[in-house]
Amino acid sequence: MSKNGSISASVIKRLPRYYRFLGELKAQGVNRISSRELSQRMRLTASQIRQDLNCFGGFGQQGYGYHVDELRHEIGKILGVDRKFSTIMIGAGNLGRAIATHINFDTRGCQLEAIFDSNPALAGLKVGDLEVKPSEELAEYCKKNNPVVAVLCIPKASTQDTADTLVSLGVKAFWNFSHYDLSIGYDDIIVENVHLGDSLLTLTYGVNVLLNDGEDAENE
Repeated sequence: MSKNGSISASVIKRLPRYYRFLGELKAQGVNRISSRELSQRMRLTASQIRQDLNCFGGFGQQGYGYHVDELRHEIGKILGVDRKFSTIMIGAGNLGRAIATHINFDTRGCQLEAIFDSNPALAGLKVGDLEVKPSEELAEYCKKNNPVVAVLCIPKASTQDTADTLVSLGVKAFWNFSHYDLSIGYDDIIVENVHLGDSLLTLTYGVNVLLNDGEDAENE
């Protein structure tokens, strides 16, 4: 994330994990949990969890631990999941349609309200409850509806120009799947670049180390 104030990026990256794990605990009927128990589930140290949460004031009680529902609620407020930021998507290709269909924006602080694409053949296509709009309507839509977040599922070559246009139209944040590391020279613009291939490479690194260690052990 390109902007996070005084809180380190690594702490912010862990907040969604806390939110997700606490949601699973709540669904299992767990009412309270200690930092040690939570650390075992999340494969973090108890000290790390306490340090992370103390960045936002701390929420545990000595000798009690954390109340699962209350902690999840507070982390949700920090993440903004209750805000329902007005969101648009640019690009209704295979990736865009998959994200629009399978990501539950409502539970993650965003309300997906419109999808745009430059391909005339996609205009009017139904994606979930939304119809794809032609890109020619983007400027007028933004002026009328003031979206805050844009999801970019467009070719790499057009990403910067599209982002510049959207910033000029008032968009404040980008969830960017375009394989282009978006760097916008504007104040108060949030960018989250998503590289799915990088995640796969991280996995293959782990497999490579695992298999090499196994081969080394066999050769000893």
